[in-house]
Amino acid sequence: MTKKKMELEEIKYLNLLFIIPVLVLIFLLYRFWQLKKQKQFAQAGLLAKLSPEKSDFKPVLKLTVLLLVFVALVFALANPRIGTKIETVKREGIDIVFAIDVSKSMLAEDVTPNRLERSKQIASQIINTLGADRVGIVAYAGSAFPVLPITTDYSAAKMFLQQMNTDMLSSQGTAISEAILLSDTYFDNAETNRLLILISDGEDHEQNISDALAQAKDSKLKILTIGVGTEKGGQIPIRTRGVLQTYLRDLNNDIVITRLESQVLKDIANQTGGSYASGNISTKQVTDHFKNVVDTIEKTQFESQEIAEYDSKFQWLLAVAFFLLCLEMLFLERKTAWISKLNLFNEKK
Repeated sequence: MTKKKMELEEIKYLNLLFIIPVLVLIFLLYRFWQLKKQKQFAQAGLLAKLSPEKSDFKPVLKLTVLLLVFVALVFALANPRIGTKIETVKREGIDIVFAIDVSKSMLAEDVTPNRLERSKQIASQIINTLGADRVGIVAYAGSAFPVLPITTDYSAAKMFLQQMNTDMLSSQGTAISEAILLSDTYFDNAETNRLLILISDGEDHEQNISDALAQAKDSKLKILTIGVGTEKGGQIPIRTRGVLQTYLRDLNNDIVITRLESQVLKDIANQTGGSYASGNISTKQVTDHFKNVVDTIEKTQFESQEIAEYDSKFQWLLAVAFFLLCLEMLFLERKTAWISKLNLFNEKK
């Protein structure tokens, strides 16, 4: 469907037009002061003889032209646009929730730079591959916490990702079931196909997530799990202002070694029709695996939008302003000979 539509993109600049009455007032005050000084200098008849070519109309004309230049420039700043085409665009995709493990074990440095930073890098790169899908973010440790509701604002999603840390939740542990249950509440449209990307080292301190998985299957929530860490494991550093102080110890004062529990994550994925990917491979391999999973999921139409293609016309206003400015420069303060002969403005008595 094609139709014309005119609009101003930056309408706020029209407020500059309120300067015009101020400029006119200043001009009138200046003219009043000028006439007053002229009367002090000489009588009207003598003044006319001393400056016979002086025009009373030209200053008004020059001001008018300059004000028109100002108006043209203001409207150029406002950027008038003509919508030449309006199209109805259908947006299709799936809803994706990232559940990121922020327990202390994610500080282990058996992957570079550590498990949590690696998890955030993977999630951010996956978001970069998305098109029209909606995303949400959940953080979990001993409990689950909503970080970002379902949105299409990928910039906001990546910003919230970067702010995630192990101090977000006071309760420690790894409550995967709570993360799954909370993520399931994110999906506000029963018709939308949904995917949960759970990124963790797989250490589940609850050891019983059957109820959460049963609900996920009832909701047709497919879970893609990504394991971050190594089976050899690593120590959990404790830092103060970025400086390593010691390593986390258990009640027996032994240094805690945290290991990747990949089998836990594989079981979660298998029971919900999803798949497992190792987060220790290259980011590209992880995102390629994600794409393959998403390609098997049918897309849902979220909404239809009317999008207009606009053509800016500010260049024409700039051309008008330049022409009027050049014209104003040609106007002299004295009378124009041929206009003076016509005596249009009663300048000859």
